[in-house]
Amino acid sequence: MISYLEGKIIFKGEKFIILDVGGVGYKVFLSKKTLLKIPKIRESLKLFCFLNARQNILDLYGFLSFGELKFFEFLDEIPSIGPKAALEISSIAPLEKIKEAIEKEDEKIIKEIFNIGKKKAQMIILALSRKIKKAIPKTKVLKDEAFQALINLGFSPQKVKWALSKIPKEIKNTERKVKEALKILGK
Repeated sequence: MISYLEGKIIFKGEKFIILDVGGVGYKVFLSKKTLLKIPKIRESLKLFCFLNARQNILDLYGFLSFGELKFFEFLDEIPSIGPKAALEISSIAPLEKIKEAIEKEDEKIIKEIFNIGKKKAQMIILALSRKIKKAIPKTKVLKDEAFQALINLGFSPQKVKWALSKIPKEIKNTERKVKEALKILGK
């Protein structure tokens, strides 16, 4: 299975490029959005890839990030969404925006983002709601590793904020912050 390619672009079409990897030219389908982002001919490019090997078809689809690839794979698994549609859908909006809309089960936003009907929007939300949480890493920086560790221990965000605010600013070590916060929360 081909899952990553690095080479020079030798041809750029409307829907695909040909990437020279060690003297072998790979035809890789890209979304319109990705085609606009990639460098010019004869420049290097790194792509995460999906090999569609069905019946008499061997098509490669390329993505600039692993998150886009995972999202594409999940879309491709949904009945009635083929790989070419999944390719375009996976690049329409920022992944965080799509993830947020799916987490909120917001059909309206999904319909607008993908330019699809209500039924297909519901199908996408249902199919992806659990998977997308794992597939697309959060880009927002967590408030603090100590904050997250205390939340994971079952403390409420309000109590954790309060306890961390009582710890001297000089303490930077996460483990030490957690220990101090636990002492405060234990009182």
